[in-house]
Amino acid sequence: MTALRKNSSEALYVQLVEALIQLIGDQYAPGDKILSEREICETYGVSRTTVRQALTELLNMGYIYKRHGLGTFVADRQSHRKNLAESYSFTEGMKKIGKTPSSQILDFALEPANYLLGRQLDLLPDEKLYRIDRLRLADGDPMMVERTYLPARAFPGLTADLLEKKPLYEVFRQNYNQEISVANEEITAALMTKLEAEVLGTNPNNPCLKIERLSYNLADEIIEFTISTARADQFSYHLSFQGQ
Repeated sequence: MTALRKNSSEALYVQLVEALIQLIGDQYAPGDKILSEREICETYGVSRTTVRQALTELLNMGYIYKRHGLGTFVADRQSHRKNLAESYSFTEGMKKIGKTPSSQILDFALEPANYLLGRQLDLLPDEKLYRIDRLRLADGDPMMVERTYLPARAFPGLTADLLEKKPLYEVFRQNYNQEISVANEEITAALMTKLEAEVLGTNPNNPCLKIERLSYNLADEIIEFTISTARADQFSYHLSFQGQ
């Protein structure tokens, strides 16, 4: 165990962060539960305030994640990566890295498009769209929350029950003969809202990735607009280019 230097000019919580990173690397694997706040206090002889500062730093750095009522766990900082040069499906992406993907439908509605959504999806005034809120999980761990808008004319008779049984893009292909030819994504860094944090089992104002996706079918029609909030401690994006 790394001893903390209480007479050092370096803040105790910074020293504790370094000590816990070393402990995680030496003794824990991704998904393992780490010491509780009380156990860390007793092990390193520091106050609970210092422990909470250190854990907040580790959370923001992506070393740990919290599950409400269960404790703090070691994050897999390498596995949840997405290559921006490739088309992407959350379901297929998680399967490729050995994770079991799942989704929970949080809300499902058929409603008239407002002015802004109508422009985004190229809809006529008051044309109907589906609004679908989903929680995406990998091995049961919350990864991202998504709000998807679909033009009703492209997916007549769509139900929440169908989406509970099949991945969205599988429904596109198998039930509606809709293939995505082009998808444009815009990614920004942001802080989680209180509601997003509650759904994802983390803390408000933690960093996250905001992803807006606009998908076109083979006829160059917009068939999907999705806004995703992904946990920054569990999800990362990388670019891969090949030289000419």
